[in-house]
Amino acid sequence: MIKLVMTDIDGTIYTPENGISDSVKNCIHNLTANNIKVVIATGRTFKSAKTVADRIGIKCPLVCYQGALINSYDGEIFDAKYLDEKIAREIIKDFRKRNIHLNVYVDDVLYVENDNEYIKDYIGDKGIDYFKVDSFDELDFSKLNKMLAIRYDFVFINQLVEELRKKYPEIYTVKSQNYFCEIANKNATKGNALKFLAKKYGIEINEIMAIGDQNNDIEMIETAGIGVAMGNGTEDIKLKADYVTDRIENDGFVKAVEKFIQEVK
Repeated sequence: MIKLVMTDIDGTIYTPENGISDSVKNCIHNLTANNIKVVIATGRTFKSAKTVADRIGIKCPLVCYQGALINSYDGEIFDAKYLDEKIAREIIKDFRKRNIHLNVYVDDVLYVENDNEYIKDYIGDKGIDYFKVDSFDELDFSKLNKMLAIRYDFVFINQLVEELRKKYPEIYTVKSQNYFCEIANKNATKGNALKFLAKKYGIEINEIMAIGDQNNDIEMIETAGIGVAMGNGTEDIKLKADYVTDRIENDGFVKAVEKFIQEVK
């Protein structure tokens, strides 16, 4: 019996073109009405994740920055894992030389050195602010949530992820979208966040269902009792999933929930 559903946002329940469908909203409301806990797990900031919860109309735990920050809906910090400052500053120097755009998130605030098309496209309708600084060197990195490299070249991003994994095996590096390379604390994964919340709420791993579409969701769906990949997901996550559901435009989230959770049919 499933007692908790952990879901990714982008590409799983939300698209910039269509937002969150009424079918998905109703499905999530049915879950909570049947005392099945819902958790949103994302690479987004807390404020942005909370905006999504508000659009759905639920108050739920929010896993942010892939798992670097786990909060209650009201902002209570359940757990936080920060990126090593020394490694972060090495990467920043390297990326400056190679003109790689970088978002830096410190204590749940987004900073950039360059106010360009990358950051404007990234913000979209996420409902968050960002701040331009002359240099990341002026920032206090004691609470560095994560860094995000953006380049509109998926081959380059694939290569960058592999490069950073080899050079810095002590941190977590993953592609979260075709053009996004995420850099965070080694233990800041959605899979570890799932384990943390399972323990916090006294729920067995085999009583948890997780749904996602990108490689940053792989740890989460491998950890859960039932791991579901979206039909629009990467080939990597589909290979790791227990089940591959329909695409997001066909409400794959709803179809997966209805397949495995009798209470919401």
